[in-house]
This record gives sequence, C-alpha cells and structure tokens, in this order.
Amino acid sequence: MVKVTKEAALEYHHNGRPGKIEVKPTKPYSTQTDLSLAYSPGVAYPCLEIQQNPDDVYKYTDKGNLVAVISNGTAVLGLGNIGAMSGKPVMEGKGLLFKIYGGIDVFDIEVNEQDPDKFCEAVEKIAPTFGGINLEDIKAPECFAIEERLKKTLDIPVMHDDQHGTAIISAAGLKNALEVAGKDIADVRLVVNGAGAAAISCTKLYMALGLKKENILMLDSKGVITSDREKLTPQKALFATDRRDVHTLEEAIKGADVFVGLSKGNILSQDMIRSMNEKPIVFALANPVPEISYEDAVAARPDVIMSTGRSDYPNQINNVIGFPYIFRGALDVHAKAINEKMKMAAVKAIADLAKQAVPDVVNEVYRVNDLTFGPKYFIPKPVDPRLITEVSAAVAKAAMESGVARTPIKDFETYKQNLRQLLGQETKLTRTLHATAAHHPQRIVFAEGGHQTMMKAAVQAKQEGICVPILLGNPDRLNRVANRLKLDISDIEIIDMRADKEQGRRATYAKHLAEKRAREGYTFEEAYDKMYERNYFGMSMVENGDADAFITGLYTKYSNTIKVAKDVIGIRPEYRHFGTMHILNTKKGVYYIADTLINRHPDGDVLADVARLAAHSVRFFNDEPVIAMLSYSNFGSDKEGSPLKVHTAVETLQNECPELAIDGEMQVNFALNRQLRDEKYPFSRLKGKDVNTLVFPDLSSANSGYKLLQALSPETEVIGPIQMGLNKPIHFTDFECSVRDIVNITAIAAIDAYVEKLKKNK
Repeated sequence: MVKVTKEAALEYHHNGRPGKIEVKPTKPYSTQTDLSLAYSPGVAYPCLEIQQNPDDVYKYTDKGNLVAVISNGTAVLGLGNIGAMSGKPVMEGKGLLFKIYGGIDVFDIEVNEQDPDKFCEAVEKIAPTFGGINLEDIKAPECFAIEERLKKTLDIPVMHDDQHGTAIISAAGLKNALEVAGKDIADVRLVVNGAGAAAISCTKLYMALGLKKENILMLDSKGVITSDREKLTPQKALFATDRRDVHTLEEAIKGADVFVGLSKGNILSQDMIRSMNEKPIVFALANPVPEISYEDAVAARPDVIMSTGRSDYPNQINNVIGFPYIFRGALDVHAKAINEKMKMAAVKAIADLAKQAVPDVVNEVYRVNDLTFGPKYFIPKPVDPRLITEVSAAVAKAAMESGVARTPIKDFETYKQNLRQLLGQETKLTRTLHATAAHHPQRIVFAEGGHQTMMKAAVQAKQEGICVPILLGNPDRLNRVANRLKLDISDIEIIDMRADKEQGRRATYAKHLAEKRAREGYTFEEAYDKMYERNYFGMSMVENGDADAFITGLYTKYSNTIKVAKDVIGIRPEYRHFGTMHILNTKKGVYYIADTLINRHPDGDVLADVARLAAHSVRFFNDEPVIAMLSYSNFGSDKEGSPLKVHTAVETLQNECPELAIDGEMQVNFALNRQLRDEKYPFSRLKGKDVNTLVFPDLSSANSGYKLLQALSPETEVIGPIQMGLNKPIHFTDFECSVRDIVNITAIAAIDAYVEKLKKNK
C-alpha cells in the first residue's frame, strides 16, 4: 500500500488553495450583457419558468448534476465520532471522487446535529437545492432511521453509501465468486463478522440475491448474535440465530462457505480458514488491515477465493466502483429515489462487467494479458472505463422501469457516448500512466537527488510503486535534506559519483564513452573527467545497463544536457534529430505539443523529423496522431521565412509518409477549429478530422504556446517535457517543475524503459 505520512497529508490539504474542491462558473461572465443574463434582470425569466413548471429546475439550474454529501461526523472513517467539522476533509474527498469518476458536482455539508429527527429536518429544508443526497459517516443505528425517513420525505435520490455502496460492490463480488466456486447462493452458509451499517446492508442485499436467512450467522463485538440476547436493535434482531451451539467466530466459521468481514484486522486465523468448506470465499474488508492477510489466507487454503478492501491484492471491494455511477444514472433521469431495483441493477452490471473481455487499457494498466474471469479477477478494476457507461446506464434503465424517472432516456447508445465524453482526460490519463508504470517499476536515476523537489518526487514515485529510485549526490547532504523535509530515504539507493569507491564504475563508463566517440576526438582521460558530472555519470548508468531511465534538468542548462545526451546516448538511427513534447489535458481533450525544449531554430528537415517523432510518441500513448504544422500563414499564403520551412516540411512528409494525417502550414485557430478549416480549405488532408497534435515552427513559439495556455487555464494539466528520439529513456524537467510534474515524467520514463525492454526481448 502507499505509505502516507502525517506531514504529506497535511501539506496536500493545505498547499495552494486549502481544501480539495471549488465552485466554478459554467457560463460566460466577461461582459455587462453576460452579467445581466446571469443575474438581474435576466435571471427572473428562468425563475418564473420554474414556478410554472417545477421540473424545469433541472433545465435551467445545476440541480440535475448536484449532490449533497451530508454528514454529522458521528462515524468518520475509523476515527469514530469526531464531530461534523472534523469530518469535513472526508466529505470534500468524497466530493472529489464524485467529480473525477462521475462528473458530478458536490456541495459537502456538515450538520452539527446528532439528534436524528433534527438532523433530518435540516436536510429536508435544504433538499430543494440538490438532485441527490449522499449520506456519509453517520453512526449506527441512527443512520438506518435517518435514511429511511429521508427516503420517504424527499423526492430525490437518497443513499447512505457506507451501507449500500459496500453492499452493492460486495454483492456483485459475491455473485461472481460463487459462480467461480460453482456454488448456489441458496445453499451456502455465510458468516458475517461485524454488525454495523455496512454489515447489515450487505447481508440484506445478499438475501435479496437468494441467500437464506437460516444459513446466516452474524457476529458483533460480543460474539454470535443469538435470539436470546437482550436489548438487540431491530437491525441486529433481523439476523439473530436460534442456534445455541455457536458463540465465537472460531465456532461459527466451521464448515462455512463464505466469510464476510466488516470489522477489524487480524481476527481471522489460518486455522479458521482451514475449517471452512471447500473453495471457501473470504471477503476480508477491514481497512487498512484486513481480517486476515491475503498471503496468510492463500497459504492456509490454496483454494480460497478472496477479496479485500486493498488495491494491492486481487478483487478489491472499492466503493468508488459504485457510488459515482449509481448517482450518475439516477441524476441523468432526474430520479425521485434510488430504490432496490436500481441497486440490484448496479449489482448485476458490475458483476457482468467482470465477465466481459477486459479492454486493452485495463490490461495495459496492470501489465497483464491474462486478466480473465476467475479466482483472481471477479470484480472490475476501478480504472475500467466501462463502469461509467455500464453501471450508470443500468441504474438509469432500472429507474425508468420502476417508475421513479422524471426524464426517461430515449437513446441509450447516445447516452453512453455522452458519458464517455463527460469526464475530462486529466485524471484518467495520469491515473493510467501511474498505474501502468507501477505494474513494472523500473530503476530510475534522479540526477539532482539533493534538490528538494526532485527528492520529494523520487520518494512519492517509490511510495506509489512507479519506480525503484536512485539518487545521485553526496549521501550526507542528501540525508540532511531528507531530515529537513521529513522524508524517509533510508531504503533508496544513493550514489555519490565523486566517491573513491565509484572509481571503477567511472573508468568503465569513460572507456565505453571514449570508444563510442573515438572518431569525434574523445580520449579516455577526457571521458573520465566528464564522469564526475552528474549528467554524464547518470546517463552512462542507463547506457551501460546499470539503470533503466534517467531524469535531469532542474539545475542543468538545456544546451549542456542536450550535448551530453547526444554524446552518451545518441539519437535513434531512424532519425537525425531528437525533440520533446508536452501533453496538455484540456476540457476539450488531449493535445500533444512539439518541439517544446530542444530545437531552437529548426529548418524544414528538423521540423519533418519532429513531426515524425511526434507521431510516434502520440501512438505510444495509444492515440492516433492528427498533425497540424503551425505558422502565422495558411497553406502557402506567405512564401518566405518561417512559413516556407513549414511548408517544405509538410511537403516532405506528405510524400514520404502518405498514410500520416498531417497538413499545413496553418494558423492555430484553423488547426483547432475543424468547421472553420473545412469550410475555408476543403482540400486539406485533415478534412473531417480533429487535430490533436500541434508542431510549432520554432522552440520559442512552442514553449510560449503551452505555457500561455497553462497560465491562462489553471484547470489544464501539462505533462512533460517528454523526450522523443534518443536511444535510451533520458527525460528532462524544467527548473519550475513541481513534484507532481516530475512524478508524471517519472511514470512516462518507467513505461518508456519497460517498452524498450520488451522490444529488445522480441
């Protein structure tokens, strides 16, 4: 699991703008007319329309995409009753997950009220604002009464995710696990350890799937819940057994088919697992420490079919697989409720998704080719892009069929297409990059190991499993920096290339470099002196196989770094130049920008190589390049200077690479506006295509272009620079790069290195 320190968590929540969510306008507001439409007097018209037809509130406001995450802070995570205000970071976090996975806007609302009736009154009074209510972190048994009342009094979807989210995901998992085990749910014996909100809701949903009540044993902190126990809550009484021969977990689990743990860690022993029926199903869902570790369970029973709440083991029960998409489907039909049919539809959709062929993007993230339905894969992965379409559509359809949808969906294919386009590319792309790198972490050398930004990035990349970092620098100095930053680098390799013990390695690298560049005047002595410099030494580590990738640039001038890269690594034989690219994640989609770092004043030949390199890199990111070669003129309207060299490069590429979608020279507005371009220049090879790759005429314009957009559009994420065209994975950073920027580059470097290995092994 990712190691999280107190300092890192507090810095994450405090840095920049405090908190994790914000409100942004969705309409123009720059002119007096805009403001008159947004507020007085124009706003009166939608108000009157809503007065005449209340359902028009979904037409003229954000109600249909707005969920309230509401809590009184009485059961926050594993922290207990810490109060409404103390739970606010969790509610903001839930809002963030709603947004990045479901595209749903959220207001988090912390109600300082523990009386269930008064709490409900507060929620009922503010409910007209929202399209749905997500109850969160409310203790049992009050949460049952609160949810039940609000479902009756409100005409919008209400769901307590701590109950139903876990229930829906685990029910889908149980459904599939039983199929893997070849068992009928009507015949199996279930032991549930835990009797809180989640346990009660899970068990109810399992019964709805066909599990028999007489085959259930539930335990709380006092042991097996029996019908003769005094003062049972109505919820616990529902699952009280009449048996008098079982009291402890050890007694209850003998001969059981299924164990579901929603309690605390390390309470299930290997002997208990051994006492279960053949092909036991174990859902150890306590977090962060499960009731029994995956390793211990498998060692005790090789035939175990297991799930946990952790991401580092197979079959993670993760609520994020459910709640964003359940609310998404409910909101999109303006549902009056989330009912049992909708929950069951979500269960079935999630379960069915695990049986379908896994898309390439999921296989790529987990770097496997055998992710197929079975003991190690019976729950979809959280990164599966089909969740939003399959689960949301199933929930919406169930809402329509059960009569709670105000606005039915007429064309579900179009609806699914809209869902695919709903979420921005930022989180999906970076999440995919990080997860892909983490499945095959590579040895990556960080040149400026003592720079606090690079050190933080190296530590974070290691914690996320992206790479095995190697820091260059003086160990004493690096440890002082780490202590000051409260970073643990005790298990990270540090190499002092100036130390006497590295003399032999310097000599080996120098000999290799001198032999490689002998015809360019290099001597061994000159090469040996260069090995005292971090870029020569670090790149030589990669060149000689002592590392897989190298990251530099926070201190070094680009001109020097470029020279070292050419000397030590060299350019791929199929190219004569190399360059860099930045990826821009915008609301309109992903754009690839080149060359942003290397070639200051390129001629036509260099631009042609940059375009070829860009096309190769875009395909590396599983995209199909559509390239516009930019200038200040369009298609030969200016036949001198910069436009001429771009025009020449385009002509060369269209002749040599007829299959490549490329054209120019053209102004950037024509490149990005397909309709304008098609109308004005119908002869273009890009007719009918949306450009995703922009090749600028020189370094100044490319570098200024992406930085301008970054400065004017803070929501646009910029990833890069990404090296294109060197023989080995050598990647550069800017001196202003953040920790996040370097971690992103590290992920790309790791993937780059792994792909290089795959090519060599073919």
